[in-house]
Amino acid sequence: MDTYLYRLGDKLYLNLTNRCTNACEFCIRNGREGMGDQTLWLEKEPSTEQVIGQLEHTDLSAFEEVVFCGFGEPLLRLDAVAAIGRYLKGRGASVRVNTNGQADLVYGREVLDELVGAVDTLSISMNAASAGEYQKICHSEFGEAAYPALLRFAVSAKEKGFRTVLSVVDTLPAEQIEACRAWCDAHGIPLRVRRYE
Repeated sequence: MDTYLYRLGDKLYLNLTNRCTNACEFCIRNGREGMGDQTLWLEKEPSTEQVIGQLEHTDLSAFEEVVFCGFGEPLLRLDAVAAIGRYLKGRGASVRVNTNGQADLVYGREVLDELVGAVDTLSISMNAASAGEYQKICHSEFGEAAYPALLRFAVSAKEKGFRTVLSVVDTLPAEQIEACRAWCDAHGIPLRVRRYE
């Protein structure tokens, strides 16, 4: 049976899709079936109603945060994230989306206004200090347009009042991590260095 909800520590994760606009070399999907003891490859993407149906039987007070993060890019299911996020907010949950920040390119429009009231935090994978380096390791279907788009997405998210965090994996050379940190500092956005697992 497909896994749409899974727990890691004090967080509840929602797995809505296996599709992604990137093929990152460091992605946990490379050679893994899931997280913990949960298999996250989906035979069928869940409907909004299916996910909310499962959430109705879940004690959300047991979790510090609910995170849209599975084996794909959550914002490829933008309408579902917005609807489920509003349901979660209505039950008092703190909601985060882990994203590659390319949603505006996917939809050909700015999408952040559609997430207002549904999402508290956007954690955006920066992963490189330049468009060329990003494309070398993330292989976006949008080519080198992906990197400036994700940076614009991050700045816009902060301006619209979302708690905004950029992240990189610790396998990047130290000078690239510091270049990422400098960009983040200049824009008042925190940088999180994620451990590669």
